[in-house]
Amino acid sequence: MIFGVIVAGGVGSRMGADRPKQFLDLAGCPIIIYTLKAFLECQRLEHIYMGVHPEWVAYMEGLIETYIPEESRQRVHLAAGGGERNDTIMNVIAQIEADFGTAETHYIITQDGVRPFVSRRLIEAHVDAVVEYDAVDTAIPAVDTIIVSDDGQFIDDIPERKYLYQSQTPQSFRMDLLKKLYEGLTPEKKSILTDACKICTVGQVPVHIVPGEVSNMKITTVMDYKIAVMVAKNRLFDTENS
Repeated sequence: MIFGVIVAGGVGSRMGADRPKQFLDLAGCPIIIYTLKAFLECQRLEHIYMGVHPEWVAYMEGLIETYIPEESRQRVHLAAGGGERNDTIMNVIAQIEADFGTAETHYIITQDGVRPFVSRRLIEAHVDAVVEYDAVDTAIPAVDTIIVSDDGQFIDDIPERKYLYQSQTPQSFRMDLLKKLYEGLTPEKKSILTDACKICTVGQVPVHIVPGEVSNMKITTVMDYKIAVMVAKNRLFDTENS
């Protein structure tokens, strides 16, 4: 089975808002609902799990009732998020195993809840790729020169840009493989993980790359949010006038 996993366990403190950023309004609809609807449009995802901060699970349930048609709600499941991103993913995996058991044929397509403009092409590409490669990332070529500095004051290195990419989500995995790799890490190694693909690279498991899209932006800062609002309004205008 192939499961969608939307990671939305954070509290979004950097935004300075009165609620986690995934719940902020985006042209009349919460950010997280854009992401959920995009995943629901892919019928190859048999079920979609959402890892939500424990204090906001009831709120998320209300959003689902408000914005998601009743016939689609049976595909959506909620799980309590963890302290870090990978903790949330592991909590979701535990819930999937409780609901559907363990199997080498279980795959997860994970997505940041605050990447609301993920395309169906990207989701479909991950469904195809994860079955073949077991571990898959999304990336776009770096357009800016990247510098390396150990102290933040002086440049230590400038890698060749042609070898550099910016990682996005979805990130997809054979579920039992990701869980085994994560459980095999020491607490020290777990503490330095930046995303789920790092679990695989630390475990020396190859990670296939699916070409990403610039529009698949992550809303992290106030400026990101302002840009996303403009994008959402333009898309709504295009839809109304098509």
